[in-house]
Amino acid sequence: MTNHIVLFEPQIPANTGNIARTCAATNSPLHLIEPLGFSTDDKQLKRAGLDYWHDVDISYYENLAAFLEKHPDIELHLITKFGHRTYSEVAYNDNNDHYFMFGKETTGLPEEFMRSREADCLRIPMNDQHVRSLNLSNTAALVIYEALRQQEFPNLELAHHYEHDKLD
Repeated sequence: MTNHIVLFEPQIPANTGNIARTCAATNSPLHLIEPLGFSTDDKQLKRAGLDYWHDVDISYYENLAAFLEKHPDIELHLITKFGHRTYSEVAYNDNNDHYFMFGKETTGLPEEFMRSREADCLRIPMNDQHVRSLNLSNTAALVIYEALRQQEFPNLELAHHYEHDKLD
């Protein structure tokens, strides 16, 4: 059982860098669907991902069709404010791989694609009168950790002792 983060045409390097860091912390592969709004050599991207970038299993796809062709029978969850179910209503502890797809920061996921997979669309509850959307990297972290919580955090340390532990 593996949780995957899929970014559709991400545009802001700091968001993708932060998500890469989350992927490194959670053993989650990262899938980037092009075109990207930045170069992966971008200074901001590397700064946001710090020195974790090399610890992330990253795959690149020319476009959405290429991603779907490579992964035809996956359990795909589309994270969108237009979803009719919340992300926490889904059971992720079913021993299946889960792919969480997030849209680009400015326009989200393609409308036609979401309509064709409406049952796969999941929403994070929020006050829509105050904000248009949540930050992409915060959203990815929130969703991946809900899946991991339900799965009882497989292969993650629930506690760790540090050499200079501030709580010892």
